[in-house]
Amino acid sequence: MAGAGQGPAVGKLESQIYCIKYTLFCFNVVLWLFGVSIFALCLWICFEPGFNEWMRILELQKYFIGIYIILIASLAIMTIAFLGCGSALMENIKLLYAYIATQMGSFVFGLVGACVVLDFSTYDSSIQPLIKEVILRLVNNPQHEGSRDILRMVQEGIGCCGADGPMDYINLNKPLPSECRDSVTGNAYFQGCVDEMTWYLESKTAWLAGIVLASCMICVINAVMSLVLIQAVKKEEEESVAYKN
Repeated sequence: MAGAGQGPAVGKLESQIYCIKYTLFCFNVVLWLFGVSIFALCLWICFEPGFNEWMRILELQKYFIGIYIILIASLAIMTIAFLGCGSALMENIKLLYAYIATQMGSFVFGLVGACVVLDFSTYDSSIQPLIKEVILRLVNNPQHEGSRDILRMVQEGIGCCGADGPMDYINLNKPLPSECRDSVTGNAYFQGCVDEMTWYLESKTAWLAGIVLASCMICVINAVMSLVLIQAVKKEEEESVAYKN
């Protein structure tokens, strides 16, 4: 009689497991799509015509460190998503434990990548002193043809003047170049190239960092759901054995 009362309990547990594993499956599909989006955005940033060359000329390759970390993380996310789908559908406890470990690894890796990207592409970040150093060095060497060309390219390209503004030229007793002036109004650009370039980089990586952080959140949800699924599967096995006895 004790065993007879456990039949409905086992059936109810099976329906709960069914719900959990297919919810986990759906979350893994979303995670895979995020991985594809992250991978595509990283490739776009790395291979955008002219951008990579521009960053190389300005000696700002550190910006790409976080991009490369996230690029590797996106490949891992896409692979792990398949593991998650398979382990959930098969209800394999060992695979689910392995999946939880990979989700935690993806969370840490993605978080590190996002932090590095934000630290080298946002206002008041580590990239600003590097930009300022390069711009001031170029302003100080107007006699060098390469410096003039690079500075002209930067100031005309993003509409800025000096590192922090036109006062950089005045303080260094340098003439204000024509590219420092608006071609329509003739007025000097008020904003310096440090802030303008930072905002430019920030606009390129804002969506990327946002999707990575969302993926990190999904990794945590998947790990928790997998742990719940493991406990449910174990309980189902225990109740099935008790029911048979």
